[in-house]
Amino acid sequence: MKDTLKHRGMRNKLADILSEKGIVDNSVLEAIRAVPRHLFLDSSFEDHAYQDKAFPIGADQTISQPYTVAFQSELLQVEPNHKILEIGTGSGYQTAVLLKLKARVYTIERQLELFKKTNLFFKKMGYRPKKVIFGDGYKGLPEEAPFDSIIVTAGAPFVPNPLLAQLKVGGRLVIPVGTDEQVMTLFVRKSAKEFEKKELGSFRFVPLLEDKN
Repeated sequence: MKDTLKHRGMRNKLADILSEKGIVDNSVLEAIRAVPRHLFLDSSFEDHAYQDKAFPIGADQTISQPYTVAFQSELLQVEPNHKILEIGTGSGYQTAVLLKLKARVYTIERQLELFKKTNLFFKKMGYRPKKVIFGDGYKGLPEEAPFDSIIVTAGAPFVPNPLLAQLKVGGRLVIPVGTDEQVMTLFVRKSAKEFEKKELGSFRFVPLLEDKN
């Protein structure tokens, strides 16, 4: 599949839709305009790639709705060179958006099939996360901590303590919490022991699973 002028036009439209839905961070909207989402999907879904919808990508996982990707990215307040841990690589689309925002991304995937597929795709496309890891996202990545921010792209029934522990002071954790439906939750680390918590509306994610398969 190629990235054509038509695709770019569709991305511009998508960014406009996200802006109308309340995304205000220009760098996030520019990343949505830049990343060819259709390449992250099965070619049979290509026509749907720039609709604001989630789609299946295999291994019972989905590529997140663009609005959700933009919403989570905006909450992270990404600055160039920020060190970000992503829990749930999935299709790699969210990873690519963070890389476009000039973050240094460490990403963990627990589904072996997806891990292999996405890792190959990154290499083919020239996307360069710092590390792509096959492992258990609940544990985070203590050997690379602390992080400027951590993003969880699957629904977590609870907030894993290791993730909070691996944030810098001032760092942000964005995590959808809940079982059937999730509440997007932002934690900001205020000090060694103090966190500020904000709840930011309901979303639906595939579940964050513990222990890799």
